[in-house]
Amino acid sequence: MEPNTYFASHPPTLPSEDDSDAMFDAALSILQDRGYQRYEVSAYCQDRQVCKHNLNYWEFGDYIGIGAGAHGKISYPNKITRQVRERHPETYMDKMAKDNAACIENRIIALSDLSFEFMLNGLRLINGVPTHQFTERTGLPLHRISKAIDEAIRKGLLDEDPTRLKATPLGMRYLNDLQELFLNE
Repeated sequence: MEPNTYFASHPPTLPSEDDSDAMFDAALSILQDRGYQRYEVSAYCQDRQVCKHNLNYWEFGDYIGIGAGAHGKISYPNKITRQVRERHPETYMDKMAKDNAACIENRIIALSDLSFEFMLNGLRLINGVPTHQFTERTGLPLHRISKAIDEAIRKGLLDEDPTRLKATPLGMRYLNDLQELFLNE
């Protein structure tokens, strides 16, 4: 829960894990009965109308942040950067008018974080991502995460298909646990 919000200071009573699982299964069933397909951990669509904009994020693609509060991710041959624009619209406009510099953060993603960031995004997709995209998008060899892949397969959280990095149904249900395996790779 976000700090400084009503829910943070007044957390609701949560259902038991069994009740939560039952509600989740019921929601999935209702969506499927109405023609919705799950294509991402928290996204559903009808008639393959996936959100291509978000697919780019989940496939660890690049994007430029334009406007107040916007975020961007840009890949270069030797680094990947993340940028954040000034959040407040008036301040953003003032900075853009003065010197076109409304970027308040421009950081290089540490080499030690690239594997986790890639897997954090790619594993959200029901169909995962092609294995080769890991190297294409991060510049890192796949063997860098082989220990975590093996452990995830052993736990039944990651599909055994060597051509895709894809969560199993169990892995999708416990996605945080699966993603955590790649945290220190």
